[in-house]
Amino acid sequence: MPDKPKVKFTLDGRELEAVEGTLVIDAAKAAGIEVPHYCYHPGLGNPGVCRLCMVEVEGAPKPMVSCRLPVKAGMVVKSDTARARKAQASSLEFHLANHPLDCPVCDQAGECFLQDYYMRYGLYRSAVREDKLHKEKRLDIGPTVVLDQERCILCTRCTRFLSQVTKTNELGIFNRGDHDVLAPYPGRRVDNPYSGNIVDVCPVGALTDKDFRFKVRVWYLDETPSLCTTCARGCSIDLHANNRRPWHTPDERVVRFKPRHNPEVNAWWMCDEGRYSYKQIDSRLRLKFASRLVDGRPEAVAAKEAAARAAQELSALVKAKGPQGLAVVLSGTLSNEDLFAARRLFVETLHCGMLLAAPGPDQLGEGDDVLRRKERVPNHIGALALGFGARIPDTTWGGLRAAVEGGKLWGLYVIDRDPLAVWGKGSEKLLSGLAFTAYQGSHANRFSTAAQWVLPACSFAEEDATFTNFEGQVQRSRAAVPPLGESRPDWEIFRDMLAALEAPQAWTSAGGVFAELAKAEPPFASMAFEDLGMHGKRLARAPGPGSGPPGAGSGGDRA
Repeated sequence: MPDKPKVKFTLDGRELEAVEGTLVIDAAKAAGIEVPHYCYHPGLGNPGVCRLCMVEVEGAPKPMVSCRLPVKAGMVVKSDTARARKAQASSLEFHLANHPLDCPVCDQAGECFLQDYYMRYGLYRSAVREDKLHKEKRLDIGPTVVLDQERCILCTRCTRFLSQVTKTNELGIFNRGDHDVLAPYPGRRVDNPYSGNIVDVCPVGALTDKDFRFKVRVWYLDETPSLCTTCARGCSIDLHANNRRPWHTPDERVVRFKPRHNPEVNAWWMCDEGRYSYKQIDSRLRLKFASRLVDGRPEAVAAKEAAARAAQELSALVKAKGPQGLAVVLSGTLSNEDLFAARRLFVETLHCGMLLAAPGPDQLGEGDDVLRRKERVPNHIGALALGFGARIPDTTWGGLRAAVEGGKLWGLYVIDRDPLAVWGKGSEKLLSGLAFTAYQGSHANRFSTAAQWVLPACSFAEEDATFTNFEGQVQRSRAAVPPLGESRPDWEIFRDMLAALEAPQAWTSAGGVFAELAKAEPPFASMAFEDLGMHGKRLARAPGPGSGPPGAGSGGDRA
């Protein structure tokens, strides 16, 4: 079908251009003009039930809702006239007629559309004198969500999400008039893998997150654009950290993840598994300091010294026993910069004889047709784009175990994975015949307690990095909190090891590593670390096509 032509129209005295048929509310947003709204959501359609997005249209007898109004050539629209403001304020008063005045104890305070719109467009003297209608409060409707029916303004965003995106239909609107209530269908609970999104789309405090309730006020949070690392989708997120009042959450700097709109990756959504994975960042299992196993007990070593000593010991064994006896286990949780540095160390400098990089049973889970991917790592495609599994000797968990049992290996270097968990109970004894074992990662596991060397790495939330999702979209993750203890980015650990092996690298930042990577690797050609923006860019040679993010341009129930 041919593209629709662009037409000119006037909005608030400005001559604008938009594709014919574009909704006025969308055209206004594109021009930087905000029209207040509740029910309209670009990923969920426009039922026109809140009647808040009123605008004045020249020639029309009365104000019209902009979320149902398509742009036409020559149209003259005004959103800021006295008539339009009065219509908006009148609609707002209906929403507030029965709304409880409990902003001081509401978790939505600070990011509530009702508060914001009253201050911007309301400021009216209420004509309502009747007592407010009372409904059910603090309803437990699922494992992650609490419902307050008094706060609900019946915008239907949540019911449309559950109908259009998850197709699970747990919630509905019941009764008539001002006795309407949002509630679960009889015998149902909101327990699908994407339930947290109904809290995100709720414009008021009707739906709140159990995990975040009463934790910290949102105006104390720092927001950092990042990405979720729990699966190969790599959803764009905003990472919220409590850096300004840390005594409120002393063991939890990062307090929540929120999905960030990215039409190339996740649209407006994210799964609950990724949403609550923020707890791993400040987990008690975090490794903060390097150590060396001496007589069965870990002995603290300064992080940089540990990297240098481990590299020298490894190099000496390679010279004495040969590189074929060294196996390296890499992880798809590593960034593109980490993998590039790892290849330079283990493949190009030490010439390791065996390498495992593909996701195995430790990094595979359940996927679905919405967002979740079976590969529970964010950067397996990045590893493939950098050559791991192709020109580099590869193996499997079974092959690795057989090589250990058969005495073919003298050394095992593991990065952010746990062979012992895969091999099962009693597999610690397999390591007793190895001359060298090292674990590098952010969290302790069975292998880290048995390894001779432990080198702590920081989490993705503590470093600048890039990851490549399953469709080849390269995105940036930005540091939101400082590294715990002496933990550092993996590429920095590899850089120090290379320096100890007299193969120094000039890397001083993740951007510097990426610049060298982009020059050396054709799939990343023409990319620049600083130019990836908020949505990222596609690899020059992307993997095969996959399913796009749900709701990205679907239009919902638009007229």
